[in-house]
Amino acid sequence: MKTLPRDLSWLRFNARVLQEAQCATVPLLERLKFLAIFSANLDEFFKVRVATLRRLVKLKKKTRAQLPHERPKRLLAEVLAEVHRQQEAFGRTFREVLLPELQAAGIRLLTAEELTDDQCDWVKTYFEEKVRDLLSPVVLDDTLHQLFLKDQAVYLTFDLTQPLAAGKKKKAGGERVVVMELPTKRHGGRFVALPGGAGTAADPHLVLFLDDVVRAGAASLFPGYGQVQVNAVKLSRDAELDIEEEVSGDLMAKIKSSLAKRATGYPARLLFDPATPKSVLKAIKQKTGIEDEELVEGSRYHNFRDFFGFPDFGRRDLLNPAWPELPHPSLPRTGPLLPALARRDHLLHPPFQSFDVVPRLLREAALDPRVSAISITLYRVAPKSAVAKALLKAVKNGKQVTVVVELKARFDEESNLHWAEKLQRAGAHVIFTPPELKCHAKLLLITRREESDDQISGSQPRRYAYLSSGNFNEATAHLYADHGLFTTSPEITAEVDQVFRYFITGEEPGHLHHLLVAPFTLRKQLLKLIAAEASRAKKGEAAYILLKVNSLEDSGMIAALYEASQAGVRIELLIRGIGCLVPGEPGLSENISQRGLLDRYLEHARIYVFGNGGAEKVYVSSADWMGRNLDRRVEVAFPLLDDTLRAEIRHLLDLERADNVKARDFNNNYCLPAEGQPPLRAQEAERQYLQKLARRRRAVSAKS
Repeated sequence: MKTLPRDLSWLRFNARVLQEAQCATVPLLERLKFLAIFSANLDEFFKVRVATLRRLVKLKKKTRAQLPHERPKRLLAEVLAEVHRQQEAFGRTFREVLLPELQAAGIRLLTAEELTDDQCDWVKTYFEEKVRDLLSPVVLDDTLHQLFLKDQAVYLTFDLTQPLAAGKKKKAGGERVVVMELPTKRHGGRFVALPGGAGTAADPHLVLFLDDVVRAGAASLFPGYGQVQVNAVKLSRDAELDIEEEVSGDLMAKIKSSLAKRATGYPARLLFDPATPKSVLKAIKQKTGIEDEELVEGSRYHNFRDFFGFPDFGRRDLLNPAWPELPHPSLPRTGPLLPALARRDHLLHPPFQSFDVVPRLLREAALDPRVSAISITLYRVAPKSAVAKALLKAVKNGKQVTVVVELKARFDEESNLHWAEKLQRAGAHVIFTPPELKCHAKLLLITRREESDDQISGSQPRRYAYLSSGNFNEATAHLYADHGLFTTSPEITAEVDQVFRYFITGEEPGHLHHLLVAPFTLRKQLLKLIAAEASRAKKGEAAYILLKVNSLEDSGMIAALYEASQAGVRIELLIRGIGCLVPGEPGLSENISQRGLLDRYLEHARIYVFGNGGAEKVYVSSADWMGRNLDRRVEVAFPLLDDTLRAEIRHLLDLERADNVKARDFNNNYCLPAEGQPPLRAQEAERQYLQKLARRRRAVSAKS
């Protein structure tokens, strides 16, 4: 079966991020942010995927032969070659395109060598007053047995050469190597803005890397040496926790232990300045144990993720135009939310609409005397989480609060652990998933006693649910495009309750008629839905599947889609990240097309649409089509039963299918408009649609 290796597919995704940095229609300072995203993505890729490949390469040959995928040695070579190609393109984009455009726009990023005498004097004074005391030198000599480099920190190396008097031989020990961590966090950022500058091409604002501030002051640090060469290195460490392999013991203790190990994990990549002397690299290798295969030639500056903090000098013209959050068309802006939720279902579309309605609902439930219980899943928790604070308030007010906390959400374990412990201490029932299973589902369930129309029955419990493709995280809700459903449907809420009961009792959910839940029914039901479309196609009936996911990797699902394509099913894939299926192959996938959307918001929602003989089935989900999501995580796909809301989601999806500005095909070519066709940028059109929807519904409400 023809597929694209997962890691090479991921690198195609990061190439699309780089395309945004290269795109002339993207505002200039936003293009710098895309370079920062590219850099941050690549760091994580090395920490996790490349580190894993290197571990596989080191396995014995007989063991490697049993691996279910490509030979890791060859795949690693292909991955590193593609990374090298992308990094070269990254460097050219930064040096040859963005820096000149910044200068033309009135912002100039200087190097230490470009400073005038007056500027150099100012920078040296700044160094002495603001930076010098933040530096901690480590001398790489015989007294140092081991050098520890922190994960993801930039270090400056100093190659010190003692001055020689004319005609004299070099003294023994006249050269030294010193390493210092660049104090980015303690300094308050990576960049220093110089005084003056009108913000014009002739008189630009001036900015300097903190690295170059240290370079300017290096001579004063080492007055006994006539030559001081400063270069930068950065280490990425293996961040794969391998928790899945641990099946016993206390999970929280393991997570705490693994977080400590992450900082001291095996080196995955040492980026170095190409101008770094070989003697310096040799000294670092000797003191750290880093091997040649982990050395990766970079540029003069590392950690381009720091460009998230590049000064904008108030230049709104170089940033994306503001998109204020839209009022929700059917939920009240102020006052109680529960009555509105009781009347009908509602969809929420952050970040176009404010996610604040979710913590607001939790705060309301915490204060409502009729609310008896709140259950929620937390996968990625914001450091200053309004959601977690509302849950603490609910516990304080005597509600039964059940919180399923995922401690294995990579790179968010620390924040999740902090809130888990805090909720536990407050009295919430905190549940940690077993080591072999992650909870990736996004579920909220509120139980409230309400008066029944039946006077004999009196008050009865009523459930309010929120099911989403996105996390309960206010920080990412400003950046990730997701969909969430508020519902009081007894059928849906009863099945949500079953999922929570599974976490509490271990009893698998049964008799699920609406929700598709991994690892129990999701894969099986999706395969049935695909097979049903294939059966219709074989009978000559119209059959189609629309699939929007972040990643499509699972071989079983790919095989089912190939089979459906061969049966005549029209399949459209909208894939943001990893896509291992190869579309458009004659005899295999000629009925499958693929595109991916990358714009100012990160496309995070998963939507599955099946033609179903004209009675479309539409699901929104937290689950990508990867083995881990279908078999080793608790995931939920929920149907849209309300005709109006189903049409709303389909319209948004259709806009994304029609995008001809920010969409790319399988080969990363832009999907450009046909001749005479107007440009359509999906995220912009989605916002306009939701804005009109809000106005229309508000107008109807005002008349009634």
